[in-house]
Amino acid sequence: MKKSFFLVSLFTAMLPLEVRAEQKVPVSIHGVNYSNEDFSFALVDPEDPKNGGAGELVGRFSGGGTVCCYSLPKTWHPGIKVLIKSQHWLKRDADGKLPEINETHTVEVPRYADDKASDVWVLRQQDGSYAVVSSKYQPNHEKWPGKVKGWPVPSREYQLERIALQLKEAERAVRNSERARVLMEQDPVGYSRKMWEIMKDTTLIDSSKYSGPEDTKFQDFLRGQNEENLIIFREKVKQLEAYQP
Repeated sequence: MKKSFFLVSLFTAMLPLEVRAEQKVPVSIHGVNYSNEDFSFALVDPEDPKNGGAGELVGRFSGGGTVCCYSLPKTWHPGIKVLIKSQHWLKRDADGKLPEINETHTVEVPRYADDKASDVWVLRQQDGSYAVVSSKYQPNHEKWPGKVKGWPVPSREYQLERIALQLKEAERAVRNSERARVLMEQDPVGYSRKMWEIMKDTTLIDSSKYSGPEDTKFQDFLRGQNEENLIIFREKVKQLEAYQP
């Protein structure tokens, strides 16, 4: 009996690694986007469709959050693969639509950081290709195993685009504040009544301090708030106009 048990154990030990039953551990999923296109993703184990995890939408030059869950072999060995189902979108066409590109990528998991199975990081590289690493370390850590070190750095084109959007919003805020100043001068009671209805049940004001929209203290509060907003947003416009990435 002992001899038979010994032979079975010896035979099992001699089997190729892929034949043995692997012990797996659950890990979380993250996405990092080094490219200039938003993308979303999901993970699937090519050898076990039941082992999969939903991803998330990751913006350009940014990192996503933490989602659940995927399972990795506890011990790393060559040949561990992950199937990435991805979507990204091209620029709007003449009809205003965003063309959606759906792709699948089978990538190999390189050696785990510290030889320990940990979170799966799905990486969309600058050229649109995909990779994964397993690591408890974030991209800005010295032990980060990814080829690109550090978090994504926005391109100058992207920064200029974001600045243009922020400038547009700041200019709109200035116009709204200037319009509010005119309305307050032309019809202080009418404007105050309108703002009272908007603000009385919110945390924007302590309505117990005022008798109502006709209260001159409330009208003075509105004037002061509006002038303060004008100063803030005019300064923001100046800063954005002068900023050069």
